[in-house]
Amino acid sequence: MTRIKTALLLAGLTGLFVLVGREVGGVAGLAIALMLALALNGIAYWYGDAIALQMAGARAVDAFDAPALHALVAELAADARLPMPRVYVIDEPSPNAFATGRDPRHAAVAVTTGLLHLLDRHELAGVIAHELAHIKNRDTLIATIAAVLAGAIAALADMAKWALLLGGGQHEEEERNPLVTLLLILVAPVAALLIQLAVSRQREFAADALGARITGDPLALASALQKLELGVARRPMVAANPALASLYIVNPFAGDALGSLFSTHPPIRERIARLLAGSSRPAFVSQWV
Repeated sequence: MTRIKTALLLAGLTGLFVLVGREVGGVAGLAIALMLALALNGIAYWYGDAIALQMAGARAVDAFDAPALHALVAELAADARLPMPRVYVIDEPSPNAFATGRDPRHAAVAVTTGLLHLLDRHELAGVIAHELAHIKNRDTLIATIAAVLAGAIAALADMAKWALLLGGGQHEEEERNPLVTLLLILVAPVAALLIQLAVSRQREFAADALGARITGDPLALASALQKLELGVARRPMVAANPALASLYIVNPFAGDALGSLFSTHPPIRERIARLLAGSSRPAFVSQWV
């Protein structure tokens, strides 16, 4: 089922990319967009992690730069029976984290400085375990490829917008309807996000459950999610790339009504409720459940 969903996701995103390419350059644009889409799939597979980390503004840290964080990731990776991933920090006050990489041997975990300042060690362990669960479940490959393609679609749609404004929306071989082009420009980035949404929500529930098993402390992750919900609402990632939204542990645009409407994440309330249902210890008092 995962392979089928992956194939459908990539086919849908590739189709969107080609459709926008046709609006930019007609038949020639379609052919070029198809070749670019195929090339992007290959680039995203081999270098998608580096692209995602660069888009997020992440910087690599080692045991000397961030000893406590590095030691915690190493401890949890050993508990999860995973190779040690590379560790990155994003200088961003909004609390969040994500994992990327094509497989467990080429994986990375990135956390924001806002996350490190907000959570205690148990809660931070819960978040890192959640990201390691994504790596163990091999969610990171599909999420990274989807993020790269979604970002490319947004960039291509922006090119189509300028082509339309500058009179490049019509081609010699056929007359183009500028209203259709405009509609595609507006719809394509949203459609790319919705395609990501179709497969990402269930991955979050599965990663929550496995992350809780890795630490043996579902309440710590539940507490972290509650803090993250409030923290992101207060300080959303204003300058973040929307294509990366599905990678993060919580929607980085939760403070924005439109971002919440098209969130690639399930509601925090439901995620916390599932974690509490799997805990044998008394739950903390929460406004969400």
